[in-house]
Amino acid sequence: MTPSEWEVMRIIWTKRSISSLDVIEVMQRKRDWSESTIKTLLGRLTKKNILATTKEGRHFNYRPTVPETTAMDKTVAELFQHLCDMKKGAGIINLLAKLNLSKGDIERMQAQLDKKLKDAPWI
Repeated sequence: MTPSEWEVMRIIWTKRSISSLDVIEVMQRKRDWSESTIKTLLGRLTKKNILATTKEGRHFNYRPTVPETTAMDKTVAELFQHLCDMKKGAGIINLLAKLNLSKGDIERMQAQLDKKLKDAPWI
């Protein structure tokens, strides 16, 4: 997904189901986008099978077909496929340095790293 499509999807994931009019209203409060731009993004997301749509009167309702966590996992996996295996750790460390994380997230990451440490090669 493009950054613009992510913005639209965050609204739809939050609402779970939303009319095109409501998407347009929310997006225009956030961005200086025209109605046609927003409709184009909705159309692209529908063609990508990320959104399902139903017609209600003259308007459409949209709902996600892909959970947000699934989309996030896919995006992260695709990003890391492009990185050299020898540099992935450095990329993650740099990312961690810049992110705000909850204590729960940090504890889960530490637990996952402890599991990986047992079988990690020395390089």
